[in-house]
Amino acid sequence: MKKTRTLVQSLLDFWRHIPTYRKKQSILFLLFTFISALTEVISVGAILPFLGALTAPEELYGHELIVPIVNLLSLNSPKDLLLPLAVFFILIVLVSGAIRLSLLYILTRFSYATGVDISVDIYRRVLYQDYLVHVSQHSSKIINGITNKTAAVIHGILTPLLVLISASFLLIGIIVFIIFIDPLIAMVIFTCFGGMYFFIAKFSRRKLKLNSEKIANESSHVIKSLQESLGGIRDVVIENNQEFYCDIYRKSDAIQRRAQGENHFIGDSPRYIVEAIGIIIIAISAYFMSLRDSGIVSVVPVLGVIVLGAQRMLPAFQQIYGALTNIRGSQASLYDVLELLNQPIPNYKSRQSLVSFKRQISLKKVFFQYSPERSTVLKNINLDIKKGECVGFIGSTGGGKSTLIDIIMGLLVPSDGSISIDNRILTKDNINLWRANIAHVPQNIFLSDATIMENIAFGIQKEKINVARVKRSAELAQLSDTINMMPEGYQTVVGENGLLISGGQRQRIGIARAMYKKSDIIIFDEATSSLDSATEKLIMDSIKKLDHNTTILMIAHRLTTLKSCKKIIIVEDGVIAKVTTYDDLKECN
Repeated sequence: MKKTRTLVQSLLDFWRHIPTYRKKQSILFLLFTFISALTEVISVGAILPFLGALTAPEELYGHELIVPIVNLLSLNSPKDLLLPLAVFFILIVLVSGAIRLSLLYILTRFSYATGVDISVDIYRRVLYQDYLVHVSQHSSKIINGITNKTAAVIHGILTPLLVLISASFLLIGIIVFIIFIDPLIAMVIFTCFGGMYFFIAKFSRRKLKLNSEKIANESSHVIKSLQESLGGIRDVVIENNQEFYCDIYRKSDAIQRRAQGENHFIGDSPRYIVEAIGIIIIAISAYFMSLRDSGIVSVVPVLGVIVLGAQRMLPAFQQIYGALTNIRGSQASLYDVLELLNQPIPNYKSRQSLVSFKRQISLKKVFFQYSPERSTVLKNINLDIKKGECVGFIGSTGGGKSTLIDIIMGLLVPSDGSISIDNRILTKDNINLWRANIAHVPQNIFLSDATIMENIAFGIQKEKINVARVKRSAELAQLSDTINMMPEGYQTVVGENGLLISGGQRQRIGIARAMYKKSDIIIFDEATSSLDSATEKLIMDSIKKLDHNTTILMIAHRLTTLKSCKKIIIVEDGVIAKVTTYDDLKECN
């Protein structure tokens, strides 16, 4: 999303992403806001008869609006008006306060609930992006967008926007009422207060925009620093690089928090100036009102209404100004969140049938490059892999083996050429259905901070795990004996990314995970590199015992790993240099 769009356009775009049922709830919020503003105006107006009963009860006693109350309550003298009017005023204030408190509760619940909707929507859209999108951007940007920037948008955009609407209703209501009481004083107060906030907002606008960009940029740097240092803590400790990362973190965090502090000051500081000037304006207004022919007694009730109205107006002005300040200060985060929200979700939910694999995988004239600016990784690849074959891939580092495997798995789409399964060409519409046929064992196994059983049956809810299949998979991966010697067996927690178990155990859990899936194709990408030769041989023997219809693709540097492969593909400089056998390669070596 281009950042040249106006803030209003971005807010409308953000509104488009809010779920329909939340939009309906917002209508109820507006209705409740109107009721709250109305009760506030009534509470301000209720002080007029109350002060009238205190200062001039005889005049109030005969007023046409008060006579029905006098008759209803059988009041015998003007002084008897004071108690019922005091009770009425107190009740109105209590009701108004209760409604304001309820409005705050509704506003808060609505904001945070919408925050959940937006955060989940971003998370879903990110997870459903093509693999190429994920490898093309740093994960810190995504994590920061889902967590910090989404929170910044809720606290700095949505909540202030709702406060702005609520305060505007209240401000308009009170101004209209005071105009009805005394138009001149009302216009003076509104012009002075509104003018001060307007000029302060105008002069602070550019600073808020710059600070919002600093906050958005540096928050990503903070997350990146944390990820890199904690993710590579072993190397950080060995190299004694703690201070290096502390300095990076300190610089980014200091810039971010300084900008946040400046925005907070800009948002709160006008209140103290305006409150002082407001008292002066009211004092001056009271002086000039007292010079009128009607005298001070008749002025007191009107002055009381103006003072109470001003007391309600000042917070409303401050809320409106503060809301605009927060919105301006969070607009850069809004732009970043909208970039994530506007990501289209690929058509993975297609109702097409699964891509079946009965005969062969065919790659024809396949070329691939990660972006137009980068060099071509694969060039004119032509390859057929028959169902049930065991095929090895070997070649120098950077030659294109892993990229070729990623294309076969459907993680990457060829820049040119095609890949077909039983003559059915893979496209973006059906490629996700093809992946259901594949189990992948990478060199670096990802393990969640859960039990061994949960990691073998990865992505399956606890209650739905097939325990017998987990144990059978562990046997095939030569892991069952090791697990049985552990005090908690299959319920042993592996720690974050398997830190509580050995590298070989992590690797065998990954292999067991592939076995559990019972896929048509199992891909081993340097999967046995951290295992000793004896364990590797046992696992290879187990793989041989699999269903003869299981297709196995193996990337390896050790030639012995590929001993069971029917054919071996040598990939060099992005092309298939040679198709050979294990025996031929062994003779050459």
